[in-house]
Amino acid sequence: MRPTVDTEAGPVEGIPCRDRSVTVFRGIPYAAAPVGDLRWRPPVVPPRWEGVRRADRFGPMCPQAPTEAAATGVDVPMSEDCLNLNIWTGAPSQGERRPVLVWIYGGGFREGTGAQPRYDGENLARQGLVVVTFNYRLGAFGFLATPELSEESGHDSSGNYGLLDCVAALRWVRDNIERFGGDPGRVTIAGQSAGAGMVNFLAMSPHAKGLFHRAVAQSHARYSRDPELRYLSTSYRLSADAERAGERYTREHGARDIRELRALHWHKLVDGNHPVDTSVETGGTSSPPLFRPVVDGWVIPAGYDTTYAKGLQNDVDYLTGNNLDEGGAVPETLVPALRAGRRTPRPGSPPVHVTLEQHRTAAVRKFGPLADEFLRLYPATTDDEAARAGSEAARDNSRLSTYLWGQDWSRHTTGRLHTYFWTHRTPSRGASSQGAFHGSEIDYVFGNPAGGTASWTEQDHAIARTLSAYWINFTATGDPNGAGLPEWPAFSADAATVMEVGAHFRRIPVSDPEHIDFWTRFFRAQQAW
Repeated sequence: MRPTVDTEAGPVEGIPCRDRSVTVFRGIPYAAAPVGDLRWRPPVVPPRWEGVRRADRFGPMCPQAPTEAAATGVDVPMSEDCLNLNIWTGAPSQGERRPVLVWIYGGGFREGTGAQPRYDGENLARQGLVVVTFNYRLGAFGFLATPELSEESGHDSSGNYGLLDCVAALRWVRDNIERFGGDPGRVTIAGQSAGAGMVNFLAMSPHAKGLFHRAVAQSHARYSRDPELRYLSTSYRLSADAERAGERYTREHGARDIRELRALHWHKLVDGNHPVDTSVETGGTSSPPLFRPVVDGWVIPAGYDTTYAKGLQNDVDYLTGNNLDEGGAVPETLVPALRAGRRTPRPGSPPVHVTLEQHRTAAVRKFGPLADEFLRLYPATTDDEAARAGSEAARDNSRLSTYLWGQDWSRHTTGRLHTYFWTHRTPSRGASSQGAFHGSEIDYVFGNPAGGTASWTEQDHAIARTLSAYWINFTATGDPNGAGLPEWPAFSADAATVMEVGAHFRRIPVSDPEHIDFWTRFFRAQQAW
């Protein structure tokens, strides 16, 4: 690949990676800076630049709380002029048509950047993909809704600017990726946590139709009747609720209308106290972040239940799953520290029950008349037994919820669906807290663990080779299977099984019949979202 490529807005010059066969292009604008009158409006195409633009540095990250930005470990500036993307390609010429992976970062809709080292695409590009990461607007900048914004939109809609940024990035990929050796007819969107939430919402949005052909949602594809869907990164707001919250936000920031709010410096709009939405009944103590996508009738026409019942989603190949130690489940080695420490709940974080009192109290609150049956199925008489039972219940919840989601998703689609359960407890966080934590599989897909692979054993390297091969094959063909890999069966609505990946690579039951019956009855009695 020549280091200079002409895009629709002008030529860009990339730089070679450590592997000189791969070129990276950093900080390419895919939309104009959403500043001034463009704040809280859909993204527009970037202005054309003169001459060759050096694409050797990551662009600014979108505004977010400074403490969150520091936690990303990325030394890039912060600015509203943040709608930029990065491309890794090993294509030797523009005539190649390599499959494209577009990665969407997580972070609870309030933090993150496409410049995060964990998402560096060099390893995957060396193996034949073109990898794209990008920034989208966060917090109030990405998800503020008010009646005034809805009225001025022309669609009676507001609050989905971050999601529209994703659409704009995908349109840029469609129009430009051929010049980087990518195939616009083989685009896969992938993300983890809130990034997986964005994947789910893009799969439901008519604005994204035809812009991608496959989807990977790492954590939290959940059944529409699972109460946990309401606070995890799959959570959404209804327009009326979002607009009322937006009016309060406007007043709290000393503005009388959207004009005055647009006139404020962006520093004044970054809230470091992580506002939560306490108006949502989640069946427990967790609450979703206040700023998150909105079912507005335009960008997201309807909620999960209606979308899947009517077959309104984009019919694409799908790969999704959950992790062993997430969703309220924790490794036993971490339990003493959780009991001893004071936990400050983060928006969208699941509750963790590590004492007998917590286990029983949570059962009564969440399951009501089914609490006694739950405590019989997940019994405990001591704190240690309660911690193990709580984790077992959380794992059953997530696996079965995704299985029932798969039944709904596949009812009106023709694309292939594969589901997984990640079980490898990584050593990268220290021997005392090993776990298959939320997001830990990312290191094995991209091959970029924090601090490098020095802490990896040969088993870790072997797992990474298998897992990344699955993701590469899926991106290329819609099927993760390939030569030399353990067979990964496609999802079947009639078989309550899931593919274990990580510690083993094999098909396992979602749970046993008695536990499946309990969770199914519980879910079916809940309000559909």
